[in-house]
Amino acid sequence: MNEQNWSFDEVIDRSETQSVKWDFHEKDLLPLWVADMDFRAPNPIIDALSNRVKHGIFGYSYFHNSYYDALLNWFKRRYNWELNQEWLLFTPGVIPAINLAIQEFSNPGDNIIIQNPVYYPFYGVITNKGRQFLLNPLKFSKNSYKMDFEDLEKKVSDPRTKIVILCNPHNPIGRVYTSQELTHFGDICIEHEKLIIADEIHCDLVYPQYKHINFSSINEDFAQNSITCTSGSKTFNLAGLQLSNIIIPNQEIRKTMRLAIERLFLPEALGYLPNTLSFVAFRAAYENCEEWLDSLIQYLQSNLEFLKSFIRDNLPLISVIEPEGTYLVWLDFRKLGMGHEQLEHFMKKDAKVALDEGYNFGQGGEGFERINIACPRLILEEALNRIFNAITNLKNTNY
Repeated sequence: MNEQNWSFDEVIDRSETQSVKWDFHEKDLLPLWVADMDFRAPNPIIDALSNRVKHGIFGYSYFHNSYYDALLNWFKRRYNWELNQEWLLFTPGVIPAINLAIQEFSNPGDNIIIQNPVYYPFYGVITNKGRQFLLNPLKFSKNSYKMDFEDLEKKVSDPRTKIVILCNPHNPIGRVYTSQELTHFGDICIEHEKLIIADEIHCDLVYPQYKHINFSSINEDFAQNSITCTSGSKTFNLAGLQLSNIIIPNQEIRKTMRLAIERLFLPEALGYLPNTLSFVAFRAAYENCEEWLDSLIQYLQSNLEFLKSFIRDNLPLISVIEPEGTYLVWLDFRKLGMGHEQLEHFMKKDAKVALDEGYNFGQGGEGFERINIACPRLILEEALNRIFNAITNLKNTNY
């Protein structure tokens, strides 16, 4: 694909498109919150969708071998992970898959471990099923986060604990865990016979100096005791097409999940049938858009450097928790001395910027904000200037 086929600097008007990101908040807010990029999808995806739409018939579809081949080749090329086609199930998203796994592999009242601050839908999928979330807080020191293995060992030893959710790359803090960290984590969970659900939806979005390691690929014990949830939705900005790949090497776990999917979607032993256009788009992505992704990561890296430089030079009260992956950056606003309600009011009413409020990510998130840098530089610069101007005017406010 020629570089002339895309421009990450192009500002595209997304208003009035039923965009959750752009149409959900007041019109005067600049939105850099939800994990949704402001870049047009790669041309091979648009072309494939256009050709399919021209056909004009949109009946039931199934997962053709061409999709399996594209997906398996993707994981082999980028992660050296040899997947078997039979390991794969599909759902409309990662959260639906986690919902089903919690339903099938735990009982009401059981504990599900999460590592906070963490992607806030995890809390809801746990409590909505009548389970309890058990916090294994990440340790924050010297502007970086690490797992607390001592605390994890205590909590997985509780017989009421059934599942541990691993978020890697981690949302919102951006950690990409090393092989040593993942192995230590996995050994603790396996020793106590816990099922691991690995949310790896951001695995393709890792900065060049880091490497994503699929948890299930580390060893056979991890593979046989885990469910890995992936998707190209974040990678290629296709979240609205709703397709996720659920990788389960263990035959019995996979059988249980397959039956749950069939009960939910289609009682005819066909499982989840794909949206016709999602199948076309994701296959084109995995087959033809790797060069686009590599260029995207370079652009995200340059946006990250711009963000760090701007904050260093203009916003000394804000600290950047530098991400190793994802296009989401965790910012520490605690030196402003505001409570979380004050901070939210300040960002929306004074700065006129919509970020994801840190307290939504649970304990340890208070005083932080998550910013989405997957946007043209002009938008990112405007957001930062708004924050700078609002902080400059703080002395004239009642905070």
